Amino acid sequence: MKIFVARKIPEPGLDLLRKEFKLEINHYDRVLSKEEIIHGLQEKEGLLCLLTDPIDKEVINSDPNLKMIASYAVGYDNIDIKAATERGIPVSNTPGVLTETTAEMAWALIFSVARRIVEGDRFTRAGKFEGWAPTLMLGQDVSKKTLGLIGAGRIGTAFALKSKGFNMNVLYVDNRINETLEHELNAKKVEFSEILKKSDYISLHVPLNKATHHLIGEKELKTMKKNVILINTSRGPVVDEQALIKALKKNWIFGAGLDVYEHEPEIHGELKKLDNVVLQPHSASATFETRTRMAVIAAENMIAGLKGEIPPNCVNKEAFKEKIIK
Repeated sequence: MKIFVARKIPEPGLDLLRKEFKLEINHYDRVLSKEEIIHGLQEKEGLLCLLTDPIDKEVINSDPNLKMIASYAVGYDNIDIKAATERGIPVSNTPGVLTETTAEMAWALIFSVARRIVEGDRFTRAGKFEGWAPTLMLGQDVSKKTLGLIGAGRIGTAFALKSKGFNMNVLYVDNRINETLEHELNAKKVEFSEILKKSDYISLHVPLNKATHHLIGEKELKTMKKNVILINTSRGPVVDEQALIKALKKNWIFGAGLDVYEHEPEIHGELKKLDNVVLQPHSASATFETRTRMAVIAAENMIAGLKGEIPPNCVNKEAFKEKIIK
């Protein structure tokens, strides 16, 4: 069987696949267009794709040989799951492995914004530091503040648990009661409006769907405290970027830390000009250990799927029912 790999992943994953299949790997170090993916998929039974690849119905139906799609990511909103399921094609992701790594990035962003680390680095390198001063680079304390968590799934829970050492008051919004957070942190499940009004730090950990698109807009930003810091390591469109730029410019909020953007890879020019926002290149899972483990998991999913087994991390097990019916 043949597999098309839409972008080179760490070698341990590729080595596993090479033992079982023939590989064609995108030799460009960039995101492929939809047309390029369709071309690469010809006469291939498997597709290993990334979050940045547009895998819509047209791509999925472009070759009748396609039998398995393995995504090198946790999120899969870039894949038309319905279209894949209708064709009896299982789709897999790589959950769990990047939970702690992403949670760590959210904390890195909190400290970077709260203590103005990036701004201070630029200031110092530019030769502007002339000695200690009482009001130089004043930021925000983290300890004993109120942490607002929007989304308390795997990543959100791991993120909040790391607040224990800072004696924070933790509030969260989620569809379900999170017993771990309530037991470990005495966290409280509250209404969305209360999170906005009471939090000193708000971190987003929700999937992107119709309900979460522009979850944070102008109204929500105006409701927040003046000293609040907003962190987004989930999906860019969860935040209305134009509204956020306005909030940062007008100092409705203290600052923001972003790892994701509304129109990736494009980043709004105004964001780049602002000192009260820290920007990262969608790198929350970017550690050697995590990205390598993701590659291995994606490969294991692919191998299982092409052997006719349910992949360990299948997101549409109903695809197997469709396959049986057909």
